[in-house]
Amino acid sequence: MTYIKHSILFLFILLSASVLAQEEIKVSKLKVSPLIPVYNPLLIDTADVNKKGFDNKLLLQTQIDLQTVRKSKEVLTAKENGIVSMPFATYDSKMPSCENAIQLLAFNIDADRYCKAELSITSTDMFEVYVNSKKEKAKETKEDSLAKAKEITVDLTLEPFRYEVIIKRLANVKNFNESELKIFVKPSKNDSAAVITVNTDTKRRISIQDILDGNRVTSCSLSPSGKYYLINFKNGFPGGKSTNSLELREIQTNKLIYRFPSDVYPKWLHKEDKLIYSRSGANEKDLFILELPAFEEKKIASDIKMDYYEISPDNQFIIITNKSEIPADKGDLKRVLSLGDRSGSFRNRNSLYLYSLKDKMQQQLTFGRTNVRLADVSPDSEKILFFTSEEISERPFHSSTLYEMDLNTLKVDTLFKDNFISNAVYSPDMKKILITGSSESFNGAGLNILEGQIPNSYDNQAFIYTRKTNGIDPVTKNFNPNVLDVQWAQQDGNIYIRAEDKDYVRIYQYDTSSGKFTALDLPEDIIASFQIAETGTTALFRGESTANAYRVYHYDIKTKKSLLLADPFKEYLDELSLSQVKSWSFTTDSGSLIDGRYYLPYNYEAGKKYPMVVYYYGGTSPTSRIFESTYPLQTYAAQGYVVLVLQPSGTTGFGQEFSARHVNAWGKPTAQEIIEGTRKFCSEHDFVNSNKIGCIGASYGGFMTQYVITQTDLFAAAISHAGISSIASYWGEGYWGYAYSGAASAYSYPWNNQDLYVKQSPLFNADKITTPLLLLHGTADTNVPIGESIQMFNALRILGKTVEFVQVQGENHAIYDYKKRIEWNKTIHAWFAKWLKDQPEWWDALYPEK
Repeated sequence: MTYIKHSILFLFILLSASVLAQEEIKVSKLKVSPLIPVYNPLLIDTADVNKKGFDNKLLLQTQIDLQTVRKSKEVLTAKENGIVSMPFATYDSKMPSCENAIQLLAFNIDADRYCKAELSITSTDMFEVYVNSKKEKAKETKEDSLAKAKEITVDLTLEPFRYEVIIKRLANVKNFNESELKIFVKPSKNDSAAVITVNTDTKRRISIQDILDGNRVTSCSLSPSGKYYLINFKNGFPGGKSTNSLELREIQTNKLIYRFPSDVYPKWLHKEDKLIYSRSGANEKDLFILELPAFEEKKIASDIKMDYYEISPDNQFIIITNKSEIPADKGDLKRVLSLGDRSGSFRNRNSLYLYSLKDKMQQQLTFGRTNVRLADVSPDSEKILFFTSEEISERPFHSSTLYEMDLNTLKVDTLFKDNFISNAVYSPDMKKILITGSSESFNGAGLNILEGQIPNSYDNQAFIYTRKTNGIDPVTKNFNPNVLDVQWAQQDGNIYIRAEDKDYVRIYQYDTSSGKFTALDLPEDIIASFQIAETGTTALFRGESTANAYRVYHYDIKTKKSLLLADPFKEYLDELSLSQVKSWSFTTDSGSLIDGRYYLPYNYEAGKKYPMVVYYYGGTSPTSRIFESTYPLQTYAAQGYVVLVLQPSGTTGFGQEFSARHVNAWGKPTAQEIIEGTRKFCSEHDFVNSNKIGCIGASYGGFMTQYVITQTDLFAAAISHAGISSIASYWGEGYWGYAYSGAASAYSYPWNNQDLYVKQSPLFNADKITTPLLLLHGTADTNVPIGESIQMFNALRILGKTVEFVQVQGENHAIYDYKKRIEWNKTIHAWFAKWLKDQPEWWDALYPEK
């Protein structure tokens, strides 16, 4: 591409206010690209296959990268007389002169609400007009004056997001000075209250597409020496397509060394900077090793059946997990074998195998119908820890037994039969075992709750088992964060715990000598992964915060300093004007401290009143400080709402006593804390319009939405996605309803605690609801079946209440389909706009009366 230095004059016809109707908005600033020369093709024949001759308008169809104008810093501004001149980059003298050139001109349209408008463009040049990269119309004639030019109009349906308009014009280079152009945006007469602005700003409000599109880090792993790392990217494109790439990089220089083909999923060997991976072989899978830095690939095994494998610490064998399945019933009828048989995974059974890379021999380690799961391979590669599990008919509805096997003799020792333990790893010296599970593990050795409470089994603890003494040390008994995963480091002998700490996820170092916990000072709110090299002081971690997507960092254990390695979403993020997030907490009348945070609305102005949306946890986990979410709170704030996030009683990450409040509560005292917190927040922050507050939650949070509006008329609108309306029907019908209830309704069943199952169910209190309620639900939801929303909808319609019910076809508990997820989010925004902003137009357009 060459750029021509040329003084180009545009005449923007800036009509006076007396001539132009007030609702018309003139476009007086345009971002412009350099001139892009285009050349006539060699005319081999005088006509093409359709017997048509060459026309200059075909040059307008030249494919041009629209990023050219997006990256441009040149802006045309109309002067008082309407004339604008703009010099461009130096002409390349080596390039032959051309008669025609294309130039891109761009501006933005922002609307504060759903509305309609008309885009009017009149130009003496040929041009195409694009709105959000989609070609809308074209003008294929050229005139010598604007008076003779044809006006091109594009009907716009504007939602409260950014719309980019790009005009691709074709003109004669010698006569560029004679080009004339005028652009107007004309709001619909029916949308006189809408505020529409045109601009060339680079910053814009965030939308749901920004959560779905763009390049992001999905995983990373560190080589044994800490010299290299693997990083996986997923690049999402408008429309839903995406590409994945896996790269090998050097830690010190961050230099890209190798990019793997899409069918390779490598793992690091131990002690050596080598990679092991499988590929499809003649019948089963072949196994390869990639030598670094020579990049020599060596096949080390052929035709191995393996669903999953782990490499031994000495790199001499792999432990394979293979799946088998209980045969299905013949015919159209299916006998349900157990509580979990409906889920589809109950009939899967895993067995363990050892494959020697030296002898090319495979030994089956376990046999039978009992499910087996590998936990760890000992540092000396002589033993393994593994669990067996079977479904049982009492809480927690599965058995759990931890075994140790000697790989030389296949002799097995039963270490623990404890249904509340979940994982185990060896200490570096093999004298101890680090075990994780709920606080009920080991007969409640780790319990730290009040008398009469039942612990929340989703609140995980860590225990150290000393083999010599058979002693159990509940090391996190007085540690409030919820243990997510652990690793026992070889270098310093300390334990590193990734833990839910209130609405953060942090990394804690547990000093095994002093018993002291120390939080690592890492530059992200949510740490998704943390890995320490087998040698040296290097660690690698991936994290995100409320205002940025996942990033990857190198961390030095010794100096305690972090270095950013990858931030692929930065360029995208730089375009976004994100909301400020502030912490806030309050003390309830009963004396409980409830944490929270709030997001200020987009373009917040002091002194103005704003509607507010209140959000709270689902399941029993806190609403984390994440950017990438199914419920992206930044997008709610971008719609002009204050967003208040509360972490009421029952959530994990605040200590065992706090999380135990979730058990057998189903709304108590959580609902009153939400109500009380919302009122206190309004009293402390005068920028909230206390008459225009909405609430939203999903799953258990959807239940909470339904329940809380049976307790108050505080909210002007409510949204429940996949919410539970009847605790009993969810318990019985949800694929995991009985299992989740084993935590949330411990030892309570419909036959022994009718007060809980009936009185706490929103369905049985539907007559108390006065708040307009939107029910959202995926039709294929197996977790919380759609019947939960159906029965609440039926009840409220019979009662004459204001309720809407939108089903998302084919989606399960969460909405992941690209197109459906955008429509689903717009439905949420439109419902709140109707009731919190008194703007029903968006909702009426999405769901017109039949």
